[in-house]
Amino acid sequence: MVTTIRNETPQQRFNRVAESRTNAVLEKLRLLGNCASRQNYNYTEKEVEQIFSAINKQLKEVKAKFNSRKHHDFRLK
Repeated sequence: MVTTIRNETPQQRFNRVAESRTNAVLEKLRLLGNCASRQNYNYTEKEVEQIFSAINKQLKEVKAKFNSRKHHDFRLK
């Protein structure tokens, strides 16, 4: 368990948390790559496409959160 430093700035907290979470995602992707072994697993191309479609969809959603403006201006259409 990671102990939070009391006087940690938002930037320091972001760096700590983002680094840890990014490394966890990368490790899970490496583990998923192990499933590519045809000697140990049987799968179809359709199943592979479903996996990567789901990953890409989630990646786009998360990336959009980083690219969106925090405050949306109200506008009448």
